[in-house]
Amino acid sequence: MANKKRTALKTSDGVSDSKTINKATLSQLKSKRSKKLDTAKLIEGILNQNIIDLSRAITLVESTKSSHQKKANIILKACLPHANNSIRIGVTGVPGVGKSTFIEALGKHLTALGKRVAVLAVDPSSSLTKGSILGDKTRMEVLVKDKNAYIRPSASGETLGGVARKTRESIILCEAAGFDVILIETVGVGQSETAVHSMVDFFLLLKLAGAGDELQGIKRGIIEMADAIAINKADGDNQKAAKLAKVEFNRALHLYPPKPSGWTPKVELCSALEDKGVVSIWESISEYMELTKTNSYFETKRNEQNKYWLLQTIENQLKSDFFKNKTIKSALKEQLKLLEHNETTPFVAAEFILGLDKSI
Repeated sequence: MANKKRTALKTSDGVSDSKTINKATLSQLKSKRSKKLDTAKLIEGILNQNIIDLSRAITLVESTKSSHQKKANIILKACLPHANNSIRIGVTGVPGVGKSTFIEALGKHLTALGKRVAVLAVDPSSSLTKGSILGDKTRMEVLVKDKNAYIRPSASGETLGGVARKTRESIILCEAAGFDVILIETVGVGQSETAVHSMVDFFLLLKLAGAGDELQGIKRGIIEMADAIAINKADGDNQKAAKLAKVEFNRALHLYPPKPSGWTPKVELCSALEDKGVVSIWESISEYMELTKTNSYFETKRNEQNKYWLLQTIENQLKSDFFKNKTIKSALKEQLKLLEHNETTPFVAAEFILGLDKSI
């Protein structure tokens, strides 16, 4: 058997030290990694439509490490003048409605028209293990191979309703990388719809016929936010039920006051699996874009969204700084123990901790 070569580093007394080897190897890896994350190179790569550099930049944006956040802010500032040239579309619906299949069908149609499409798919994180499957690329196996498409699954983490904390910043990077259409897929539970609605131009709600959803049309909420409703899986034996659902939703939409955009929401039938109705939905989106750009609502809405995200960013930063404070950490730990032994109430404990914040 041939002798295997073994790399070893020698200490001052001539004895090989495996710990030194590990440290040296780790140092080399970190050095290489830091070179790859050079902000100037990443910015240049993004503007030259390099997908690898775009992915690395989004990873920095999603990171909670302070050094990564600083680099991400530099990249975002450089990319901002090259952004805001896309159509941002939010796609929501309950789990199982066929969001991924629909997005793939729409994405394929758009790339066939010569457009570059970025899909930002938010994957739910487990509340127990904190892990995510991130299987959207597997579910969109055809679109992922398209050179004019980019799919980026992100873990929702602990953010509101499962919308990734930095989805909005990722949109800016994708726009700077030259993508014409940004599709954002929500988890479809909680209040993720509200968060996505605040960062897109067009909000599409997918529904299922025969699932009891028709009655929801008479309630305010998600229906009121939708710019269009698409009843998916309108195929096979489900076609009759889908047509009835369309009538019900059209009736429900008449209960709502006119939208400030001047747009009248439409109800469409589609089968993402059979690729039916997708073209019609894109035509509706195009009509909406033409109308809102003509009457200036498009620009007004984006300005309002910017103001909203300014306030959200300040709120998030204040919350983060508050819980990172050493005095607050110590007091919180103490109050939790008192709470556990029924020696205080949540409200008294909160008042005490907030009082400390004022004196710091």
